[in-house]
Amino acid sequence: MTAFMYHLNYDFRTGLRDRSLLLMNYLFPLFFYVMMGLLMTGINPTFSETLIPAMIIVGVMACALLGLPNPVVAAREAGIFRSFKINGVPALSIVSIPVLSSLLHMAVVATIITLTAVRFFNALAPENWGFFILIFLLVTFAVAGIGMLIGVVSTNGRTTILISQLIFLPSMMLSGLMLPTSMLPPTLYRVALLLPPTYAMNAWRGLSFGLPAPFSPYWSMIILLAGGLIAFGLAIYLFDWDSNNKSRRHNPILALLALAPYVIGAILLA
Repeated sequence: MTAFMYHLNYDFRTGLRDRSLLLMNYLFPLFFYVMMGLLMTGINPTFSETLIPAMIIVGVMACALLGLPNPVVAAREAGIFRSFKINGVPALSIVSIPVLSSLLHMAVVATIITLTAVRFFNALAPENWGFFILIFLLVTFAVAGIGMLIGVVSTNGRTTILISQLIFLPSMMLSGLMLPTSMLPPTLYRVALLLPPTYAMNAWRGLSFGLPAPFSPYWSMIILLAGGLIAFGLAIYLFDWDSNNKSRRHNPILALLALAPYVIGAILLA
């Protein structure tokens, strides 16, 4: 346990010292939050109702999708994981520590957004803080699990960027962060249900902020939990210690199974 906590502490401090990670973990999400708070609340006053959850999700995606996968690929290519294996560090620790570190970084960003948005941008505050925190944990776990899985299956940094952007950009446009999903055409709404942030926004609206939810927010929580568990489990199963191995132990195409809860949600809830 002491070694695990030391490793977690080191990984967390790396996220503060490394310039690229500091950008993705803190500077980008907080800058985007300030810009949206100044611009969108003036253009669309109703945006203040969902400002807090929307900006927290942007921060979660920036940290977990844009910041988390690349260090995993870089560590594998540098042979760091191979040295971990020689010294008896289990794969579970290597996979779980970046996820926990992302959760800690996002907790700091979420706290800053939540404490300042009501005062400076007249944002709607959560009515139920218990559900607010629980949904934050679920969406961070689900998205960080996907980010870790991307790092595990990607062969190089360019691949991580491509796969991450395939989730990040549609989520920004379709998952209810900028405009309600009820305004989307039926086809795009079904696509939105393939994205974890859609379920987070739905759960926050219905359970924490007292706003109308397009479908049962409890289903959103179940799908986020299932998606996180499957992504995390696949990341452990597909984990490879060394990038120099010519053949992987398992086919990385199995990573697509992480989409199963969201595909089921798109079929049943659309």
